[in-house]
Amino acid sequence: MDNKLSHSLPATAPPKPSIWAIAGNITRTQYWLFAGLGLITPLIAWALLTGSGYVDPVFLPGPLQVLTRLGSWLFEDDLWGDTVISMYRVMAGFLLSAVFALPLGLLIGAFKPVEAILEPLTDFIRYMPAVAFIPLVMLWLGIGESAKISIIFIGTFFQMVLMVAENVRLVPRAQIEAAQTMGATRSEIVQLVLLQSAKPAILDTLRLTMGWAWTYLVVAELVAANSGLGYSILKAQRFLKTDTIFGGIILIGLIGLLMDQSFRWLHRHSFPWLHSKG
Repeated sequence: MDNKLSHSLPATAPPKPSIWAIAGNITRTQYWLFAGLGLITPLIAWALLTGSGYVDPVFLPGPLQVLTRLGSWLFEDDLWGDTVISMYRVMAGFLLSAVFALPLGLLIGAFKPVEAILEPLTDFIRYMPAVAFIPLVMLWLGIGESAKISIIFIGTFFQMVLMVAENVRLVPRAQIEAAQTMGATRSEIVQLVLLQSAKPAILDTLRLTMGWAWTYLVVAELVAANSGLGYSILKAQRFLKTDTIFGGIILIGLIGLLMDQSFRWLHRHSFPWLHSKG
């Protein structure tokens, strides 16, 4: 009787999971809708606050005033040149860090003696503020582009080394033991097991440290610069041009956001199995 009753009842689809479920999934459209909301809401609040008349525009210019300043900066004050030179400094410092940090972090994560020799020293140096190195950098390298690139390198290299080493250490021990059982040499285990397994995490590490490279831009352009977004922000501070300060900060944020999304796109297309919803 129960079987007949169960066959007569219409089949019902399982309830659709809520987008607010813990560790749940949302579609790309939903993601961009929420992202747009998160970006637009502060902009609206900013416009309402400055439009209310309660805040002096000298201290907090409105969005339209900042946009107007960006336009005049672009057509009259070489915004394009400032952006290009700043991007060059950031990318050069970041790539220089990656060239040395990736193999060094791989060795620290793979071999305990290397970890014992280098990790305490790296930990020690990474707590030193990069700005404190400016006098030494100017003394050793002068005031050219190499000095500015070196400040960005110092600000990102030591953090990157330790993060890459941790990425490598998190590779499951079972994978290493399986490779050893099959007769793999140490170099083969490093290249074909540790590096390959840690690649997704290392790419995320590069994405994060790229953000840090941009935060050191203003510090780097303290070194006798006469161009660049950071230099323009510092120069505007002297003359209380807050619209230029806001414009430069927002532009750096937009460039950083584009780079961050580029890293995310690369991660999704390089390791699609990590982003599957199944």
